[in-house]
Amino acid sequence: MATQGSNEQGRGTARRKLLGAAVLGAGGAVLGLPGVASADGQRTGGYRSLPKPTVIGHRGASGYRPEHTFGSYELALDLGADVVEAGDLVPTKDGHLVCRHEPEIGGTTDVAAHPEFAGRKTTKTLDGVATTGWFTEDFTLAELKTLRAIERIPANRQRNTLYNGRWEIPTFEEVLQWQDEQTRKRGKQVWIYPETKHPTYFRKLGLGLEERLAKILHKHGKDRKNSPVIIQSFEPSSIQRLDKLVGNPLVVLLSAANTRPWDFVTAGDLRTVADLVTPAGLQWIASYAQGIGPTLDLVIPKDANGALTTPTTLVADAHKAGLILHPYTMRNENTFLPANFRTGTDPNAYGDAFGAFRTYFATGIDGVFSDNADTALLAREDFVNG
Repeated sequence: MATQGSNEQGRGTARRKLLGAAVLGAGGAVLGLPGVASADGQRTGGYRSLPKPTVIGHRGASGYRPEHTFGSYELALDLGADVVEAGDLVPTKDGHLVCRHEPEIGGTTDVAAHPEFAGRKTTKTLDGVATTGWFTEDFTLAELKTLRAIERIPANRQRNTLYNGRWEIPTFEEVLQWQDEQTRKRGKQVWIYPETKHPTYFRKLGLGLEERLAKILHKHGKDRKNSPVIIQSFEPSSIQRLDKLVGNPLVVLLSAANTRPWDFVTAGDLRTVADLVTPAGLQWIASYAQGIGPTLDLVIPKDANGALTTPTTLVADAHKAGLILHPYTMRNENTFLPANFRTGTDPNAYGDAFGAFRTYFATGIDGVFSDNADTALLAREDFVNG
């Protein structure tokens, strides 16, 4: 028992040293250390200098505020998030990139309450799915700026509806300006993690996302290898295109194992996500990207009852290929947690999120997207301290 205790203490000490070094690397701008973030945001130690496991504020602090708003983004920083997912990028009719979870904005803005836009409601086929609502590509930026954000899942997060109507839709250019302001204000580099949404869909509409994104990043000097902007997409071809346009770290998002990325579907590529998470598939991703963002179920599958089972080899296989892993998405509510970490019968009550975080962190993932950055930070502290 004494030997086991010594081993546990040793592992805890090693974890603390690892976290301490990572935190120093990410926040060293305050001390003016070389090779890390400077206060003007133009120089960082790169994505591998971020604390591990990295806590990524999913659409900001969306567990507490309507997602993809400056209120949500700033709260994520206040809660301690290492990186803020700002934002999911979709275009306007006049070619601006704005931050919304989806191009359909009926569920995330008050557009339905604007009679002047009633005639814009329509049904479109979005990645093979008939979707009814209002779409960003049918609005100019000026028109979108008359709308206000609302809570996307009010049935689960009724308290968040208190903030409905408080914030407008941010553009990505505004996000980059906000990033610089927050970096100066907080004395350490703020990192963001935008995503190209439905790039094949928008390219067919003549609204290619990658070129617009690259142009904005270049304008702000944030298109380099060590720039504090990590770019992600569910479509590998979007990341491949970006690899030729920018130097930023790039991440391929991976959905359920039996699904196919939409660009694969349109190109007749028969590979599924299951093929991409094999060693060969991961090597292929590593030829143009630096990381993957798998659904948590690809890290630890669930059984028929929704309880966690045995971890896969994905973490080890991805690391062997030189890739980092930032899985998605941890949320505190029972309805979103694995069945063996739910507490009580209320689906919207908080379950044992700390237990779930501990289990996922133990697999060796490099970070995680979370709607509740404060919970994730405490869970990381527990994990690092053994």
